[in-house]
Amino acid sequence: MSTPLDSPDQGGVATLDRELEELLNEENLEPGDHERFSHYVKKDKILESAISGKPVRALCGKKWTPGRDPEKFPICPTCKEIYESMVG
Repeated sequence: MSTPLDSPDQGGVATLDRELEELLNEENLEPGDHERFSHYVKKDKILESAISGKPVRALCGKKWTPGRDPEKFPICPTCKEIYESMVG
């Protein structure tokens, strides 16, 4: 009879880490202006991304992994337009 310790690669944290890495590799990150603008994203998604490293999707549809200070960039015009139409 085997135990989880006998075959550590068949479940547990190692499997979760490998599955997360595979999912992230499968994500198609879109190139483009996300390097030039700051985008609107739900706050809980930003926190989730900070913890998991999973990419986020902005209101405009851009998908990327946040890592830069958004205060240093102008707001994405498309995100701003969508946000203003939702709020006002």
